[in-house]
Amino acid sequence: MKNDIKFAVLGGGSWATAIVKMLTENADTVNWYMRNADAINHIRTQSHNPNYLSSVEFHTEQLELTDDLNVAVANADVLIFAIPSAFLDKELQQLTVDIKEKTIFSAIKGIVPESGLIVGQHFHENYGVPYDNIGVITGPCHAEEVALERLSYLTIACSDMEKAELVAEHLSSNYIKTKISDDIIGTEYAAMLKNIYAIAAGIAHGLGYGDNFQSVLMSNAIREMKRFIKRVHKMKRNINNSAYLGDLLVTGYSVFSRNRMFGNMIGKGYTVKSAMMEMKMVAEGYYATNSAHLIVSKHKKKSKTPILNAVYEVLYENKNPKTVFQDLTDKLD
Repeated sequence: MKNDIKFAVLGGGSWATAIVKMLTENADTVNWYMRNADAINHIRTQSHNPNYLSSVEFHTEQLELTDDLNVAVANADVLIFAIPSAFLDKELQQLTVDIKEKTIFSAIKGIVPESGLIVGQHFHENYGVPYDNIGVITGPCHAEEVALERLSYLTIACSDMEKAELVAEHLSSNYIKTKISDDIIGTEYAAMLKNIYAIAAGIAHGLGYGDNFQSVLMSNAIREMKRFIKRVHKMKRNINNSAYLGDLLVTGYSVFSRNRMFGNMIGKGYTVKSAMMEMKMVAEGYYATNSAHLIVSKHKKKSKTPILNAVYEVLYENKNPKTVFQDLTDKLD
């Protein structure tokens, strides 16, 4: 184990908390940035995050907690970002430390709205980070099951396989199995798209569609995902691997899926604003839907993404979910 490698986790939510838990199984110390100073003080005194996965108890001597992003970044070699994509750009505006030589892994499932780029591309184009220093951590893996130490699987993607191996080694444990991949672009787009399809699954459930339709929806969703990813980054990949199909299924079906929950509320008649207020959590798929729709529009092949189009019409064009999904049923097979 390379204990001389220093890690920093950036983010204070459930996924950040789960990643810190995984890292503390192997690393002596983990730098942990979150902007909530009250949460930091609570962790120091009570040994758990008061807002997310509160059942996880930390050995606080392993944690270097800070609400200063630059301190966490400066003290680490490997940066794992778990800040919701909708807020990433704002958080990065306070960054003064040069990150070009840092190794950056994204655990963010979305597109940065300000740039319209997936997170890896955003770091490359806006901060000059070489692609060999950028990676992705993806599922299928829910933070809540990590907290319960239920067997889970992660895919660690990076074009530099040694860096992928390093991160995989530090995240592995008796309840976390890891595999590595060189498909950094494809896995990151898949992590973004599966949230959109989970919203679709939630809307369908909220409207009263049953398991039979859900299975057809997911079957079409993985094929739609394959077409989308092939269009933006063509390379040899098996879309049935767990990083793609597995992550789609767990996000589309799990009771822990906030995107499915968000969609379910929309299907039951909530407005987007009221659903967000009720959840008190970020549904990454909401922001991803708009960004993905813009990408598809540029390629002029909207007819090849009927599920994405349907979710966009409901969320951004304020169309009736019942009518939109009635039309969608005729476009699936």
